[in-house]
Amino acid sequence: MIAYQNGNKAALDDIYMLLKPSLYSFIFRYSRDEQLSIDIVQDTFVKLQHNKHDYDPKKGKLKSYLFQISYRLMITKLNRRNKWRSLLPFLSPLPKEEWHHSDRMTIREAVAKLPEKQRAVILLFYYHDMSQDEIAKILEIPQGTVKSRLHRAITSLKEELEEDEYESRSLL
Repeated sequence: MIAYQNGNKAALDDIYMLLKPSLYSFIFRYSRDEQLSIDIVQDTFVKLQHNKHDYDPKKGKLKSYLFQISYRLMITKLNRRNKWRSLLPFLSPLPKEEWHHSDRMTIREAVAKLPEKQRAVILLFYYHDMSQDEIAKILEIPQGTVKSRLHRAITSLKEELEEDEYESRSLL
């Protein structure tokens, strides 16, 4: 790691090849989600690249440091999924075959009806799994604005989808 911190980019490849299998195995055994495991491993190494000077070998082994990063990333993503399911079950990342085509279309239409600013926040947060801080940087707005737009968008989507559900029941 010291070599990588000093500018040797090939050292990162060596670290990746050495630690990727054990990181993936840990995350997969914990989550039982192959795609999540792949994403977390990738995100862990991206975070390492961005914060390479934060690692201090005096505080512990690199392997422990990377496991800590990946564990935190995984818990954040899993908690976000649980929050999705409780707030907006239709936004939770379920396999497409579990959703009826008409349900997916209704959700897409409801998201498309949102004002542009709310739609951007919803898409980045739920569909691209970005943190509120990341969204604030991308949209160049304060994090508080991201939170309020997200809240308003969720409220609007709930109302819109409840109306659609009520209308479809009354047609039966």
